[in-house]
Amino acid sequence: MAGKKKEASLQASVTNQEQWGEMLATKGLIVVDVYQQWCGPCRAVVSLLRKIKNELGDDLLHLATAEADSIEALEKYRGKCEPTFLFYGGGELVAVLRGANAPFLQRMIVEELAKEKSVLEQGGERQVVKDEGLVDNEKNEDEETPQEAENEDSIIVPASKSYTVAIIKPDAVAHGKANEIIMKIQDAGFEILAHEECMLTEIEARDFYQHRAGEASFEDLVQFMSSGPSHVMVLSQVEGSANVIPAWREFIGPADIEEARREQPESLRAQYGTQTLFNAVHGSEDIDQASRELAFFFPNFRTASVTEQDGEEERVERTLALIRPDVARENREEILAQIHQSGFTVALQREVMLTDEQVRQFYIQHVEEDYFPALLQSMTSGPVLALALCRTGAVHHWKNLLGPSDVNKAREGNPECLRAQFAVENEPINQLHGSANHEEAEREINFFFPKEKTLAVIKPDAMEEHREKILEEIRGNGFSVTQLKETVLSREMAEEFYKEHREKPFFSQLVEFMCRGPCLMLILTKENAVEEWRAMIGPTDPDQAKETSPNSLRARFASDILHNSVHGSSNEQHAEEKIRFIFGDICSDTELTTDGETDSTILAKEQDFSADENTEMSRSTTQESSDSHHQRDEGMIRVTRKGFTDISCRSSRASKSAFLD
Repeated sequence: MAGKKKEASLQASVTNQEQWGEMLATKGLIVVDVYQQWCGPCRAVVSLLRKIKNELGDDLLHLATAEADSIEALEKYRGKCEPTFLFYGGGELVAVLRGANAPFLQRMIVEELAKEKSVLEQGGERQVVKDEGLVDNEKNEDEETPQEAENEDSIIVPASKSYTVAIIKPDAVAHGKANEIIMKIQDAGFEILAHEECMLTEIEARDFYQHRAGEASFEDLVQFMSSGPSHVMVLSQVEGSANVIPAWREFIGPADIEEARREQPESLRAQYGTQTLFNAVHGSEDIDQASRELAFFFPNFRTASVTEQDGEEERVERTLALIRPDVARENREEILAQIHQSGFTVALQREVMLTDEQVRQFYIQHVEEDYFPALLQSMTSGPVLALALCRTGAVHHWKNLLGPSDVNKAREGNPECLRAQFAVENEPINQLHGSANHEEAEREINFFFPKEKTLAVIKPDAMEEHREKILEEIRGNGFSVTQLKETVLSREMAEEFYKEHREKPFFSQLVEFMCRGPCLMLILTKENAVEEWRAMIGPTDPDQAKETSPNSLRARFASDILHNSVHGSSNEQHAEEKIRFIFGDICSDTELTTDGETDSTILAKEQDFSADENTEMSRSTTQESSDSHHQRDEGMIRVTRKGFTDISCRSSRASKSAFLD
């Protein structure tokens, strides 16, 4: 309860039109988290907002949450899944941010607060804006009418359909029965609207089963549900059935296994359950519970609008944006600001140096064109900023924002478009790229952001206090946990793990630290996984992390360079070597090259990994390259698997910081 009180005092809760009007009359900058009743405010940024409020200590900064469903002024924001933050000054909208982009949110708050203080103290002019993400909804019916920007994984269900949450529990997954159960579900006529394999943390399991907290078996249930991966699905109605919930509960059978075997021997629980707690599958009890469970596992679930049900749905999609070197050097921040203001979310970002061959490969359709030599020169003249942009109708909207590909036509016919605004004098090539269609967008995104695996380690100093929070943030940042094991490293294994540092003065201290308690080893999978994870954990020195990446894991959880909480591989080759070292005895090369597929039986065994097995693994012949040569000075570069030369802006640290990645 104490946590909730803190949260309430941090953000004023606005739930009706009268309160909304009173809030807008407040002097200063007001940052409003607009949310839907069924999913609640964006809790991922609460700690950041508290930190900003405490650091700034400015009485002119006000934070609030507003329920769109009950406030007339926010009618156009109803039914929108993506976190939306509205900035108000003097009762007028001055900025909009979509998505829980913590660094961007922090920067916008600081900048907009400074602007509002200038207006109040010096009589400056307040810059009022329109929410560009809603402008398209005000167009004529003859024009395309896109939905508000949503998350890439939105699940849209016709309003006429009923739905329920189904879970294949860890016991059935560990026995390799998940695919068999899924086939039976489909054969029975259920429609799987969404399907995700996930690993619940203890905190998540407690939250999910909080309605059973008073039961004697609650702790056992929590431990069981967090003991291994589960398969979570959204199921829709059986053909001819008005309500899928009773149909699904009939199909899975009674919770008591003996009763299920006696009364409904063909039910899933009768066939796959072993005892009441380990009864293989879960089903929502009623529509209220189904709604809560949907919000828990699939926050982007929503029912379709009338327009969407008429077949005019505009899907959430991704597109690739490239900012060529000349403009990337001078105008990147201005372009990124316009991208965000236009309702896009930057899902992936990478700055790379391209070779001639890579440019030819990417623009293979243009190699024979007269303009290609100029394009080649432009693309290899410096770092290119590659972005994967996400919103409804992303391809179409990004192309509209770019304008004509011909620079002269852009200047004459659409001077407000990005290609006209950021054209380079005497340069015939436009400075921004956009994918031509959805298929090309996915191909191009995969070119710049291939799926990667990286090794993550939660170190002994963070295991007891911060493990669950770190795992929660890993999932929240879109990583798939492909493999994991909790283990206490033997001294032999730790020495082998860091063998390249054997002659260094800190070697013994490092080995002793890594052996003093359990570590959690994880294989994380995601597009651009290596960089994304390193960005998430921050610099190796927590003091530096607090200065340059205050929201990173190390800035928040690490105490010093040695006790820096987490490990992240420096590049993809480094990640592969470490993965083979840690998981080499249970994970084949084939498994390491699959995208996100996990042998669930192996995964279950990993969690019982013993000290004897650790000793055996430490004797493996897998080689570990030194962390020290992965340290990157400011301006240094690295070459990835695809051959891209990635530009790093991280500053170097001497001594121990090199080995603690």
